[in-house]
Amino acid sequence: MTDTPARLLGLLSLLQTPREWPGSELAGRLGVSPRTIRRDVDRLRELGYPVEASRGVAGGYRLVAGTAMPPLVLDDDEAVAIAVGLRTAAGQSVSGIEEASVRALAKLEQVLPARLRRRVGAIGTATVAVAATGPVVDPAQLTVFAGAITNQETVRFRYRANDGAETRRRAEPLRLVAAGRRWYLVAYDLDRADWRVFRADRVRDAQATGGRVVPRRPPATDLAAYVVDRLYDLAPTYRAVAVLAEPATQIAPRLGVAPGELTDLGDGRCRWRSHSDTLDWLAFRLLGLGCGFTVEEPAELVEHLKVLGARAIAAAGVPVVE
Repeated sequence: MTDTPARLLGLLSLLQTPREWPGSELAGRLGVSPRTIRRDVDRLRELGYPVEASRGVAGGYRLVAGTAMPPLVLDDDEAVAIAVGLRTAAGQSVSGIEEASVRALAKLEQVLPARLRRRVGAIGTATVAVAATGPVVDPAQLTVFAGAITNQETVRFRYRANDGAETRRRAEPLRLVAAGRRWYLVAYDLDRADWRVFRADRVRDAQATGGRVVPRRPPATDLAAYVVDRLYDLAPTYRAVAVLAEPATQIAPRLGVAPGELTDLGDGRCRWRSHSDTLDWLAFRLLGLGCGFTVEEPAELVEHLKVLGARAIAAAGVPVVE
């Protein structure tokens, strides 16, 4: 490769892969001598790219973090992925990221070739994003946690509980988990000597302490599933049991993928066991089955059905007989 600008771009593209490259391997990839590679590395450094070299048999070159953000070299798929990601990020639940995403997207689309702009535009036309309506997260808090996780440092922060009470926490952060439109921190709470899941939008004044994290066994292998399970555990759950006046073979297609368990009782009846975090869902699901039923438990569901029944009668204009 004799074209110096093209060779420099090729070298930069290789160095942007997060690994250390032996000089001989770079020379072989680009079809030049190791001496040319050394000169090209010096040229990249003059352009502001922080290329670090290590000596020895296992030595080589790698791109490291510098004091400024130099231009990046992206292939077609990488450029499209970043552009689509920036468009999506503009409507997400991290405070302040929308404007920064739009600015970055404008810079990227300005230099995209026409063929890539068409690909990004097609994806944008075919998709619709729902704007975030829930609580937003201060990106500075996420940055503190991400840095502490990488550096294996403890953190301290103020945390507002569901009832509004605020406490100070000291914790060993393990992972940040994005679930739905919220961010959660999985961390070992040092004062409570147990694993906890914290909502990131309720965190204030997060700081890394510099204290080293003690290696601990994670609470689960799949931390995303762990967070989901904890959220379900914390939510109010109503477990319902009802006898339906039709056989299970007729009821099952109507339930579809609804959670629950059907047991055929014979005599044209079946028992349905299910659960939900709202009485409304259970009541409407039973009423929507189109058959007679008797609720065995919980008592709260029976009372809720009475309220809904009275409301329906009043709406229909039928006089209530005492």
